[in-house]
Amino acid sequence: MLNRRHIRTKVMQVIYALKRSEELNLTSEEKFLKLSMDNMYDLYLLMLSLLVKVHEKAKDQQEKSQQKHLLTSEDLNPNMKFVKNELLVQLSENQYLKNALERHKVTNWELDNEYVEVIFRAILESDRFANYMAVESTNYNKDRQFIVELFKEVIAPNEKLYNYLEDRNLTWIDDLPVVNTALVKLLNKSKEENYEDYFTPKLFKDEEDKQFGISLLKHTIKNFEPYTEEISLKTKNWDKDRIADIDFVLLQMAICEFHEFPSIPTKVSINEYIEIAKEYSTPKSNVFINGVLDKIVKEYSENKTLNKIGRGLM
Repeated sequence: MLNRRHIRTKVMQVIYALKRSEELNLTSEEKFLKLSMDNMYDLYLLMLSLLVKVHEKAKDQQEKSQQKHLLTSEDLNPNMKFVKNELLVQLSENQYLKNALERHKVTNWELDNEYVEVIFRAILESDRFANYMAVESTNYNKDRQFIVELFKEVIAPNEKLYNYLEDRNLTWIDDLPVVNTALVKLLNKSKEENYEDYFTPKLFKDEEDKQFGISLLKHTIKNFEPYTEEISLKTKNWDKDRIADIDFVLLQMAICEFHEFPSIPTKVSINEYIEIAKEYSTPKSNVFINGVLDKIVKEYSENKTLNKIGRGLM
């Protein structure tokens, strides 16, 4: 679920906060980075479990309507499409998901059930819901498409939910677009015959990705001074006060990748930090970062000091 760019962004955020605090404690920063990445998975589980809780809410409301003394025609002939939505049923019955929620202690919706009510009401009032309930027949694919569109149009953009997540965890708002995109992709590809752990993917693709962030953080912090000096030599014509702090961090991380990660092509590193700069720094930062890194790579190549192995890694 977490790709290398997400991991780089997490490392950038940690180093940026560290530079602003001016307190160097590598152990605590490593711990914070790991926690930040784990919290991202908790957010994924939380958003997925919201669908389960909304489904439970719908079933509960359906059951209560059957217990009234005076039943309306709607009570006697309830529209069960949402309650019987095949994807929602699949999620609600998935034991791997239940185990993951328990293991990660994701109990927010039990404690803050009013937000489940907020989302449920927003769903009931949406045109997407009305159109779905009006269709005569459905199947797994149609049910899945409905839930994906409902998530994108009604749940993900909900302002009250956004404010709740912002209050609950400092890093979740930055993580939310990544998590929502991953969740939508996962739901879009779900099938009736999903393997049991389909909805609980690993946070990292493999062990190498898992260690990448920690290693990048360690080596960048360890080499703060030489990397800072190197950047200063390449930006003599720039007013240091006008170089964004985030740009400086991104340059340090890129130089670290040139030195410490021989299997990552320089073009990949440069492109990744340019893209991160576009999202997190000033409008001209990507051009500035590209120019500085291009100078550095050319100098390394000329001096034959570029630490890269394999073909096409320049």
